[in-house]
Amino acid sequence: MPLNIPGILVPFHLLKNPRLVIPHVTTDIRQIDFLALRNAGYRGAVFDKDNCLTIPYKDTLVPQLEDAWRECREAFGEGNVIIVSNSAGTKFDAGGIQAESVSYHLSVPVLRHDTLKPGYSCIASTRAYFSSLRVPIPDDELVVVGDRIFTDVVMANRMGSVSASSSSDAPARARIGGPLAIWTDGVWQKESMMMRWAEKRLLSVVRKWARHGETSSVGTNIFVRELPSPEPRKTGSALTKLLDMMKRR
Repeated sequence: MPLNIPGILVPFHLLKNPRLVIPHVTTDIRQIDFLALRNAGYRGAVFDKDNCLTIPYKDTLVPQLEDAWRECREAFGEGNVIIVSNSAGTKFDAGGIQAESVSYHLSVPVLRHDTLKPGYSCIASTRAYFSSLRVPIPDDELVVVGDRIFTDVVMANRMGSVSASSSSDAPARARIGGPLAIWTDGVWQKESMMMRWAEKRLLSVVRKWARHGETSSVGTNIFVRELPSPEPRKTGSALTKLLDMMKRR
């Protein structure tokens, strides 16, 4: 992985605005209610790749996400869901070969960008893509999903607007005033665990400083659903087990 200068500089920006690291939603991708997001006015989505949709350095979707990924693409529509990665589609992706592979396997476009997330040039490239659509999608109608605080969450929050509504009666999208930042705090494969630990510790401190963050205050819980619990294994009585053993003999 190349050196991420914009990511390294994030702590200095946090001195001015610590809330940049606070996600609006923390959940598993399989728990995201994409239809509820669409009904709330969100029309586009930006996803990270590694340890979010795929195993790091692989281009294929994690099998456990097949249903959720299909639901996401159906909810937002063709072209309205893109991958913004710090590997595929960057200037380090020679000839865009990985971007082409990821796009083929995940059935969505991969953004080509020169600056790594959460750099402002990457944000500009993301905005340019959604502005170029037949029906342009503004920042406040976007969802940004990723597994890293310093890249995905900070990128989403940097795209926020100072004109966000402060009214408690306003819907969640109006109160956020920018993209909805969704942090997937689990990983498919262990990678950069020390940095992830540091990000989580910092987030915990900032949330306490900000009086437990702002997630509950903007009503984003409606976008998260419970995962179905596995059916309990039927053990049966001791007599039933004994009879089953006798039948097998």
